[in-house]
Amino acid sequence: MDKKNALRAGAVTAGTTLMMLLMTSPALAAARDDGDDPGKGLSIAETLGLFVAAPIVLFLVIAGLVMVGDKSRKPQDQQG
Repeated sequence: MDKKNALRAGAVTAGTTLMMLLMTSPALAAARDDGDDPGKGLSIAETLGLFVAAPIVLFLVIAGLVMVGDKSRKPQDQQG
């Protein structure tokens, strides 16, 4: 019974994805809209900094704050 449900869910997901891919046209993105005013592109360094370095730094800051907050608590009844 589980295999039947998994197969049905997979078929629905694949069908939905296929229909979405067929209905969206990347050619529509090539046409410029009225009032479209794109800025200058990002350099490689800016792109890496924004999409690679910034998330890593943010992750490390959050992980560090969690670790500091965890160590600041007093240990609970450690019996050995």
